[in-house]
This record gives sequence, C-alpha cells and structure tokens, in this order.
Amino acid sequence: MNEKVRLLKIRAKIKRKKPKFLRQEWWRFPKFKNDPKWRKPKGTDSKMRVKLKGKARSPSIGWSSPKAVRGLHPSGYEEVLVYNVKDLELIDSKRQAARIAATVGKKKRIMIIERARELGIKVLNAR
Repeated sequence: MNEKVRLLKIRAKIKRKKPKFLRQEWWRFPKFKNDPKWRKPKGTDSKMRVKLKGKARSPSIGWSSPKAVRGLHPSGYEEVLVYNVKDLELIDSKRQAARIAATVGKKKRIMIIERARELGIKVLNAR
C-alpha cells in the first residue's frame, strides 16, 4: 500500500504541472475555441510540430501517470459504478470504492449507503 501512496503523490505532482494540451492556433478560429481538444500538428512548417521554444507543448509519454495508479481515484481506490444494492455485493472493499450512479433516486441512494456501511465499502459520492 505504501508504494501505491507514493505513486499517487507522483501522479498528483505530474498533474499539477501538466499544461492543457490544445490544438495549434486554437485561439484563431471560433470553431476550435468552442471545442478545444488536442489535434496533432501536421504542417510541414509547423513550429509546434518541430517543438520550437515558446510554442505550445505537445502531449508525450512523459506526461502520463504511473501505470500502477492510472485510472484510480485520488484516494487510491478503483471506482465501481453502483446502480442498486445488489451491485455492492460484487465490490472488494480493500481495493474498490462505490460511486452511486447519477440516475439513482434518493430512497435507493439511502439504501445503498446503509448497505455499503454494513459491508465496509467506501462510497465516493455519498451526500
């Protein structure tokens, strides 16, 4: 568990420093401004593709988080989406945590939270 905590701290540090990767010249065209997502620069004279100093950064493998903690919740648990009380039975409380689906109503949510407490399962979005 100690190793996982260390890797989660490394992941948090990487995420803090990671810039938002936006497509080349996203600021120039309204259609890109409204939907800012990464697209690889492919122009022959593209300064961004050549990685010139002062130009926006491109995603690379160095920005990724450690493989062991990739996709985990910041608490270190693997998230499992829960729709009903039966779904809680399939969760391993040592490495998984429940996230109650948005479509679940108030009554069923209360039932899920109570059952999770009995089973010792952490609920990530218990209100």
